[in-house]
Amino acid sequence: MKIEINIENDLKSAVKNGDKNIRDVLRMLISDVKNVKIEKKRELTDEEVLQIVKQNVKRRKDSIEQYTKGKRIDLADKESQELSILQKYMPKQMSEDEIQKIVKEVFKGFKEISSSDFGKIIGLTMKDIKAVADGNTVSRIVKEEMDKVLLK
Repeated sequence: MKIEINIENDLKSAVKNGDKNIRDVLRMLISDVKNVKIEKKRELTDEEVLQIVKQNVKRRKDSIEQYTKGKRIDLADKESQELSILQKYMPKQMSEDEIQKIVKEVFKGFKEISSSDFGKIIGLTMKDIKAVADGNTVSRIVKEEMDKVLLK
């Protein structure tokens, strides 16, 4: 609930200050939160609101990539501005070194590792860090570590 209140307060400030970019991004985010509330027929936890923020961040990153490929720098810049507004609500992300340490700890729980364990390792790793680590980064690090183990 705390994240949602912060977003609503920031929206009020943006409206008062006449900041259209922040206002529009936060209105869209609040709309997404309300839609999920209606769907679930209850208030959302901070973790659920954070998941919605993450989805919006991912959407912006994908758009930036596509607009850049399409040489639409103006649209990519707009998405980048929106992304920076949304990232304010994201918790500090773990570094790759920190993720790597956690992955190595998860590896220690396996007697033998085979390529079929990839999904299990991802699941065990993401269980505790999904809010503070990007899934793509975790997946890449797990693949790299598995390659090291399997190629020995």
